[in-house]
Amino acid sequence: MVTTEILSSPYLRDPDVQLMLRAKDGDEGAFTELVANYQDRIVGIFCHLLRNQEAAEDLAQEVFLRIYRSRANYEPKAKFSTWLFRIANNLASNTRRNKGRRREVSLNPQDSGPLGIRPEEQLLMEKSGMMPTRQAGLKETQAVVRQALETLNERQQMAVLLHKFEGMSYADIGTAMKLSEAAVKSLLSRARENLRVQLEKHING
Repeated sequence: MVTTEILSSPYLRDPDVQLMLRAKDGDEGAFTELVANYQDRIVGIFCHLLRNQEAAEDLAQEVFLRIYRSRANYEPKAKFSTWLFRIANNLASNTRRNKGRRREVSLNPQDSGPLGIRPEEQLLMEKSGMMPTRQAGLKETQAVVRQALETLNERQQMAVLLHKFEGMSYADIGTAMKLSEAAVKSLLSRARENLRVQLEKHING
């Protein structure tokens, strides 16, 4: 049902919002398209946060299940991606707080997930200008960057992944993580400084 609130939403031009509205009206194909658009991206982020492929796939499935179950009440109050990553952030936070589940997560530094080296890792290497050693193999470099990312706290990791991996604006990250834009800038600034310190250890070590 198209309400006045929906018709006046500034997010109607978002193609994924349009797909979600079609899903709300019972278009299963539109929902399938949304899953295809975001599945690998969500799994990639969860893989980095949890460092476990199976747990990442389970959580990604839970994200889409929640969206599907709530489709009848959907209102476009943000970009679809912002809404989706807000759900993902909440699920990741809940999972981290669950000590029992956290113990089941295995730490495998060799697991790069289904995407191999991830775009944000490549970007971090390029942007940092601090590649540990150009003569080192790619796998060694990936491991160094991944280890540096793992030293960040949960909120810093999520902010970095959304900013570098998803290309989200400070404002959209703030909406997804329930933070002000200023808080997001501060969070990313601290994350960059922490990454710089960690990567410098490998350069100077």
